[in-house]
Amino acid sequence: MLSATAQYIGAVIAVNLFDQVNPATVAWFRVIGASIALIAISSRRLFHRHHRQKWTRQDFIAMTVFGVATALMNTFFYLAIDRLPLGKGVAIEFIGPIAVAAVRTRSRRNAVALGCAALGVAVLSGVEIRGEPLGLLYIFLASAMWATYIVVGSRVAQQNRGVSGLGVGLAIGALVITPVGASTSGSVWSAPHLILACMFVGVMSNAIGYGIDQSVLRRIPIRRFSVLLALLPVTATVIAFIALDQKPQPLDLFGMALVLVGVVIQERETLDNHLTETKRSVR
Repeated sequence: MLSATAQYIGAVIAVNLFDQVNPATVAWFRVIGASIALIAISSRRLFHRHHRQKWTRQDFIAMTVFGVATALMNTFFYLAIDRLPLGKGVAIEFIGPIAVAAVRTRSRRNAVALGCAALGVAVLSGVEIRGEPLGLLYIFLASAMWATYIVVGSRVAQQNRGVSGLGVGLAIGALVITPVGASTSGSVWSAPHLILACMFVGVMSNAIGYGIDQSVLRRIPIRRFSVLLALLPVTATVIAFIALDQKPQPLDLFGMALVLVGVVIQERETLDNHLTETKRSVR
């Protein structure tokens, strides 16, 4: 919940910047700001010889794929919510985590939880293809990058280097999207407050939001993490209502309820598993 709140407070600030700054440029500065903040926080782990860990080729490949996928996800997402409501955009984007969870679903209860979450997202999406085809294309591309973020992000999290892997990965991702973000950034350089605002978005959405994700990914399976992400469309809808006056319709509220039911079912299974393991250990 903290991760989702941080991410979408950042998204609200970003939406308000779109009138002055191109969405791709906001995404570029967002990634740069987050990478600077995360590398600064983890500088001791990265550069101090007593704390520095050896980086393998596989580690660098994972960080690179993760960083590029995250940077592209941010860019496509901002291009999409420049055209779509925030809550519904996030709901459609959630197709990516649903696909990851579906591949890793093992029990009937997991399938029910996933089905509830998927149905809730379908209800929340409620955007006709003919209404905003380009916005939908961008959000589907962001969705694919989100799936990659989850799978590869888990690998980066298991490297157990705090947020240093996230910071280095985002720095690489920022370089990759530079041609897109920098090409429309001309007017921003003469307005330092806009640069700072864009980078603050990165601190909220990426450094805090994704930093929390990394901590969670070290503790739970990818499948469970993917289902828990169903809270993000709900959070985005609530924040968009409060901050952007994007009011959900009754059908949207029904979709949010289905998403929450899916999360509760998933969490109940986890609790039952813990209780079973505890009983066995007592015996």
